[in-house]
Amino acid sequence: MDDRKRLLNRNKTIATGLMIGAAMLFVVARSHKGHGAWEWLAAFAEAAMVGALADWFAVVALFRHPMGVPIPHTAIIKNKKAVIAGNLAGFIRDKFLAEETLIARLREYNPAGHLAVYLMSKEHADGVAKGLTRVLADTLDFIDDERVQQLLRAALGNRLENFDLSASAGAMLDVLRKDNRHQIVLDDLLHRCAAWLATPEAQTRLADAIENMCTKEYPLLSAFIPKRDQFAKGVGEKVTNRLNALIQEIDADPCHEVRYKFDTAVTDFSARLKSDPALRDRIESIKREVVHNQSIADYAKNIGNDLKIWLSDDLHQPHSKVQEKISAAVAGLGTTLSRKRGLRESLNEHLETLVMHYGDSLRRAVSGHITDTMQQWESDDYTSEIELSIGSDLQFIRMNGTLVGGVIGLLLHAVALLLA
Repeated sequence: MDDRKRLLNRNKTIATGLMIGAAMLFVVARSHKGHGAWEWLAAFAEAAMVGALADWFAVVALFRHPMGVPIPHTAIIKNKKAVIAGNLAGFIRDKFLAEETLIARLREYNPAGHLAVYLMSKEHADGVAKGLTRVLADTLDFIDDERVQQLLRAALGNRLENFDLSASAGAMLDVLRKDNRHQIVLDDLLHRCAAWLATPEAQTRLADAIENMCTKEYPLLSAFIPKRDQFAKGVGEKVTNRLNALIQEIDADPCHEVRYKFDTAVTDFSARLKSDPALRDRIESIKREVVHNQSIADYAKNIGNDLKIWLSDDLHQPHSKVQEKISAAVAGLGTTLSRKRGLRESLNEHLETLVMHYGDSLRRAVSGHITDTMQQWESDDYTSEIELSIGSDLQFIRMNGTLVGGVIGLLLHAVALLLA
């Protein structure tokens, strides 16, 4: 039996026993004609019995009709279920979930500070990492389902088919051209080219290329060139130096002709990507060929499977490397939060903003949930649940009513004797 039910039955028995005891004492006292001490006992018992009966009626009337008689304004809790549900929901909405209350408690609690302390603990960081790795492992198992893979492949294929690669590439180039940022790309390419040309390997390969060209294109002339290897090496060094000088010239001059031609080429290509039907059709054709190329699809699938198998094996290990990395990242986040006051203030402010933005929706949702849930309860179950929650305490009202009523009866009897 439920402990609440046992406690309620016990208190009911005690309260009823006191009421019956008062009635028996009243009968016994009256049978002695009310002389001497029996007169006082009769006064006590009579008032105690009246108090016990009145409080019994009051307590029972809260939950049901006393003795099954449908007396008006009884079975209050059962008949007022809708009103009680609405009032309770409104009370929680307006008092517990009021915006001012939530903001005050949020500021008092300082969630960013508590979060920092929580995440800095290795035990807590490991717990968060373990939870995240469990989610990752379950997600991998879910994705491994062939039905899910078919759905993902179909969705990805549709997205790629409908993806306008030409327009997107053109938009990316427009973003790159903003504030001449595409010139930074040109500078990086020039610097990389200059760095490679400065290496002995580049000069050797250039010299070999010049010697091979002379041998193939001008065999008779090359036969008369003395020390062809030194000649080719010298020509390679001169070409390298000239190229490096050109690169430095372009790098130093923001208005260099090469920069202008590069800007023009990027601008024209961006415009063609958006408006040239032939170029757009060609790019779309290449995209479709890549998307539907079985070799590429198999290669990507094999890479994905290998990655998934490795990740799944690691996540199921007792000492997962991924879990260790996540744990370290979580602890690092906690340390950063603890050291950066501005970051904590920003997080707390954003939480307050969320409360202000979604507080009304939360209040309405909670209020509606409480009301709907209570309305769906069976009336008898609803009444029984409330009685189990507070009924045992209400029995003390009956007990106190019996004893207090008896004391009042003694006082009234004493007053009556004094007035007589």
